Amino acid sequence: MSITIYHNGECSKCRGALEILQEKGIPHEIRWYLAEPLSIPEIRSLLAKLNMQPSELVRKSEPLYKEQYEGKAISEQEWLVILAENPILIERPIIEKGEGDNCAAPGKGV
Repeated sequence: MSITIYHNGECSKCRGALEILQEKGIPHEIRWYLAEPLSIPEIRSLLAKLNMQPSELVRKSEPLYKEQYEGKAISEQEWLVILAENPILIERPIIEKGEGDNCAAPGKGV
């Protein structure tokens, strides 16, 4: 079983989720998604596992969202591109378990 945590070290929820994995001795990989942004296919794959639309993955409390995107009519396809280009807008943490359909939704805990 491989677990990947999509991690932002500045996020307290990400740090908390990572601590839980470490405390329980659960083997995991860390994807520093701000330094290594997700591609559109990777975002699509996570969204399918989460059963979410791109707009549902947007971190609406982020200043960038409020300054540039709030209140605008943006299609789901456009959100995919925006998320790939602006990974800070991806809600977190996301924890992916293996290659199957297992994924923990952002903000929902481990």
